[in-house]
Amino acid sequence: MNKLTICLLAAMLSPLTNAETPKAKKSSSQPAGFHELKIGEAAPDFELVGIDEEKHALKDYDDADLLMIAFLSNHCPTSQAVEGRIKKLVKDFKGKGLKLVAINPNDPAALRPDELGYSKYNDSFPEMKHHAKEQGFNFPYLYDGETQKTSLAYGCLATPHVMIFDKERKLRYQGRLDDSRYADEATVTAPDARNAIEALLADKPVPVEVTKPHGCSTKWIDKRSQLAADNEKWEKGEVEVELIDAKGIAALRKNDTKKVRLFNVWATWCGPCVNEFPELVATSRKFGLRDFEFISISMDDPKELPAVKAFLEKHNAIVHDKLKPSLKAEGRQGNAYIFNEASSDALIQALDPEWPGPIPHTLVIAPGGEVIFRHNGEIDGEDLRAKILEYMGRFYVPEPEAKP
Repeated sequence: MNKLTICLLAAMLSPLTNAETPKAKKSSSQPAGFHELKIGEAAPDFELVGIDEEKHALKDYDDADLLMIAFLSNHCPTSQAVEGRIKKLVKDFKGKGLKLVAINPNDPAALRPDELGYSKYNDSFPEMKHHAKEQGFNFPYLYDGETQKTSLAYGCLATPHVMIFDKERKLRYQGRLDDSRYADEATVTAPDARNAIEALLADKPVPVEVTKPHGCSTKWIDKRSQLAADNEKWEKGEVEVELIDAKGIAALRKNDTKKVRLFNVWATWCGPCVNEFPELVATSRKFGLRDFEFISISMDDPKELPAVKAFLEKHNAIVHDKLKPSLKAEGRQGNAYIFNEASSDALIQALDPEWPGPIPHTLVIAPGGEVIFRHNGEIDGEDLRAKILEYMGRFYVPEPEAKP
């Protein structure tokens, strides 16, 4: 076999051919067109609409000595937690040569309902406006969720993900804002982005040029299929319905767990109950990844259990997968019940003595039994979810230190 033949065979058998490029070797978890921006590379151009309804382009910030691009989102607890520190960063470096532009990279149609459990708003452009106004953003906030062209060009891995460019718009730092996922600035021990800004403004080397962003992964358009699969699972799920007496309800009402519990008393023959039920299921799905549980108590005749089960399954009132281990530990099959005593007085005393009697009746209970919210009559879903979120919070908080 001559040398030419050997070379040709080697080329044919090689795992890497000339046609393969670094782009072709990229991680399969990232969509086509994703580019990991490296230190020293130029900032890709962009033209995006901001919450001010104006178009923003890279050239609009030519006068800045430093430009920080911060990829943020409405829904992510880590992104929400750093908002205060980003606003402080803008304030601290005002007039010192830094401009900061935030970009929301996410496709709102690629977010599952349970990924919104830390936020009042989703990642749509209209709701970006509401979120930014409520949180007092002091920087431009741009939307890239429709095409995600800019996010792909910059290699946005998560929200938050920040990148700092010098006067020539060469990348000098990229990664996390700092090392804390909590909102309390006292928990920060490595303010990496701030350190990079201070070094660049002082014409000094950046201490650490690359860090790993932490937060919620970018919700790329191709993740819509995952949302469709999640919806299908909820639509095809089964519901376990059990009978329960006042003693059993009192035990649930005590809530000796870490979960927030949403109780709703209803019946298939009650018009307002039927009307509001989709909002209760939407609430259950929204907080599905958190310590939260929706418990429905039907006032139907126990003999109508099959009809109650059919109603609940029609409205997708299934148990979230995260909740199943805690139910098993409590010796429970599900979270749907039919009250099986003759007198509703026993139910009222066991669940909520302040309940006037008519249904539907809704009660939200904190761990330990404190009432967070109660409502008699048809519920407003947005109001209900806002009350729950107000109690549970928009971002992670550190566990309290154990007392010695």
